[in-house]
Amino acid sequence: MSPVVAAIILIAVTVAVSIAVAAWMGALTFTWMGYEELEITTITWTPPDTGFSITVENTGTKDVTISSVKVNHLAATVSSPTLPTVFKTTDTAKTITVTYTYTNGSGYDVAVVTSSGHEFTDHFLGGQDET
Repeated sequence: MSPVVAAIILIAVTVAVSIAVAAWMGALTFTWMGYEELEITTITWTPPDTGFSITVENTGTKDVTISSVKVNHLAATVSSPTLPTVFKTTDTAKTITVTYTYTNGSGYDVAVVTSSGHEFTDHFLGGQDET
């Protein structure tokens, strides 16, 4: 085989491998490199001091599984929906109802926890609905 033909074959193989690697890396970027981002947009307190409902939006680029809700860094009882629950990026906002005895005017850190361990926390005052 002549050196010219060997060089052409070598260049063709190199180009083919580089295209395959570029396509593979691009696929990794779009499927694995997404991020989780949840936002608590509203809270509605349930009188008489028995709990609250929060509205959560998935503003990230990947689907998340909500595994629990915490109030002041302690696990809270969720009455609906049953957890864990999958929250897709195409879903509209979801309402989560929590049973928790609260005091009007006291501060509460409410956190939504995902199955990957991320906590998305916001601070609210008991008895004061916020949007």
